[in-house]
This record gives sequence, C-alpha cells and structure tokens, in this order.
Amino acid sequence: MPQHDTKRAERLLMRLLKIPGKSGRESRVMAFIADQLRRAGVPDGAIQFDKAHLRIPLGGEIGNLACKLPGTVRGSRWMLMAHADTVPLCVGVRPVRRGRWIVPADKQTALGADDRAGTAVLLVTALEILRRKLPCPPLTLLWTVQEEVGLQGARYARLGMLGKPRMALNFDGGSSEKLTVGATGGYRMDVRINGIASHAGVTPQKGVSAITIASLAIARLHREGWHGQIVKGQCRGTANVGIIHGGDATNVVTSEVTLRAEARSHDPVFRRKIIRQIERAFRDAAGEVRNDQGTPGTVEIDGRLDYDSYKLAADEPCLLAAEAAIRHLGGEPLRAISNGGLDANWMSSRGIPTVSLGCGQENGHTTAERLDVEEFHRACRIAMRLATESR
Repeated sequence: MPQHDTKRAERLLMRLLKIPGKSGRESRVMAFIADQLRRAGVPDGAIQFDKAHLRIPLGGEIGNLACKLPGTVRGSRWMLMAHADTVPLCVGVRPVRRGRWIVPADKQTALGADDRAGTAVLLVTALEILRRKLPCPPLTLLWTVQEEVGLQGARYARLGMLGKPRMALNFDGGSSEKLTVGATGGYRMDVRINGIASHAGVTPQKGVSAITIASLAIARLHREGWHGQIVKGQCRGTANVGIIHGGDATNVVTSEVTLRAEARSHDPVFRRKIIRQIERAFRDAAGEVRNDQGTPGTVEIDGRLDYDSYKLAADEPCLLAAEAAIRHLGGEPLRAISNGGLDANWMSSRGIPTVSLGCGQENGHTTAERLDVEEFHRACRIAMRLATESR
C-alpha cells in the first residue's frame, strides 16, 4: 500500500490550522486548498465551487469545493469529504507540536483540528496521488462549508458537481478506528416572547414580563423532564434552551425576550413530541402571565429541521470498505452512533451512503482541544488505501 510523506503532511496540516475560517468565512482556506490542487496539476475544470452560500439562510463568503479526479483504472467513483469550517474559538490559533500531540500555543483559542485534520487528510491523499501518479479509480474530494452551524454546506451542496459517487467517506472527529454509522436528527427553534412594557417601580401591574414567561416555560420543561436528557419509556432524546436575550433596564418590565432552542432524537416521531412539548410550555406560560387588564403575553415560534437522523445498513459497502481498510492497517474498527449531527446525515439522506471516520481529534470546540498526530497519520493511510484500491 502506498505510504504518504509524513513530514510533508504535518507541514500541510500546520498551515491549514493557522488559516482563520469560522463558519461562513471559509474563503481563505478554500483558496489555499484550490491553490495546492492546481500546483499539483489539477486542471481548473476539475475544481468546482457551488453556490451553496447563496442558498444557506445564514449567508456566507463561499460555497463547497469539489475536486474530481478521473482515475487511471476502471472502477466506481467514491467520494472523500470533510468540512473546512471551524468554530469561532479557533480564530487566531497558533498550533504547536508537543510530543505526540498538536495543541494551541495558548489557552485563549481552540485548535481547529475539528475539522482541519479531516481537511488535511483529503488534501494529503489528493496530492500524494497526483505527485506520485498513483493508480486509482475515479475519485471525488469534497470540502464543505458551514458544518458547525447546522450542516449547511452538505445540506445545500450541488450534487451535480460530484460525479455521481457510489458512496462517501467523511473524515471528522474522534479515533481513526471509530466508524460512525448513524447519527441523531436535530431541530432548531427561534422563540420570540412578546410582553408589555411598563414602569417597573410605578406601574408594574400594567406590564407583562417576557422574562417571567420565559422563566415559567423553561422551569416547566425542566420539571416535567423535557429539557436536557429526555427519557420517556423506551424513547430517548435531548432538548436545550441555549441562547436567551432580553431586557434593557431594571426599571422597565421587559416587553421582549428571544430564545434559541433545539430538540434532538434518533426517532423522528419522538423528536416531534419533544418539539410539541417545548411549544406548549411557552404558549401556556404566555397565557398565564397577564397584566391588571387581563391582557396576556404572546409567543412566536419559528422552527426548522437542521438535519434528520440516519443509520447505515450493517452491510453498507462504504462501511465494509472502511472496516477492511482499518483492519488491513492492523486496527480494530468500532461501529458507533452519534448524538451529534454530521455532514453524513445530509449526504446519506440525499442518496449518497456515507460513513464517518475520525482523524485523532479530541476535546473539540474547547481550549483543551488537541490532535493525536499518530492517529492523524493513520487516518491518512486509511484514506490513501480507500482512494487507491481497486473496486
């Protein structure tokens, strides 16, 4: 099996980690990837950007990047993918090597190995194939945008530019031996609570406090077991009110509060039940809080499905191929189900069965994030084998 140049791979990884590129601001990292591919001999026509950022509700600088290699041997087309964005905490990182780990030089930033490590795995694989003229079947490499804010790039990716891959392998977080074969579905909600403003010291009875409404609703969800980890008989899920804004002064009864909440479950039917409980809690609380004229508050709720749950069949070809590659390298593959969303959610639901593999990332989205370099190299070897083996 062809081996990659580990020193060159590490230098490439360190360069990628340093490039700022939080969700929606990925243009610099995408330009770097495209430049590296062109320098290795990929013609401009084989490098394509879609316009996903124009369809994503959050906007953005740039769309997804796909590189299609025609292959030199016959076989079905496979796709390797990773997301190019990071969480905002990674901006300004100075990555350093300490023993077997790459870590942030200071504790004010996260590392961004989620998912610049996956980004590097794909780029290393492509560059090694091109520079060494390795035989390979047709291959598509896809770098997505805005994964960290709801899998937006994968959701709005233009499938027509991918070359109809038979399956996909998504390189993201965790151990290189962990194969994520399924993931939960996520639903997000924007809640606007409308109260009535009044002077809190002179005429508080004329007001309707939006903060009181929010407090009653959240307390009810907690008390009745519909917030945090949710267990109802055999059904499982989670819910969280993660963002809350409201109020300008202590001497004014607050007239407006906005919140963002989410509900997750592998079971779409139970997820909808969680959503109904959240909606009911806020609407009931709004009706309960009234001023001295009997006027209640009101609630506006705007919800949307970020991604649906999925689970690969036990004999899905992409899963079996990944397991075979891991075993060939002396590892023992472990199948796992994720309670978080992955680009694989949308790719699988859009007709491209996708299994996710790790690259050695740990403690993502925190200042304690670190990358196991040996695991990163193992992921590169797995990707190289999958990209070049006959099929």
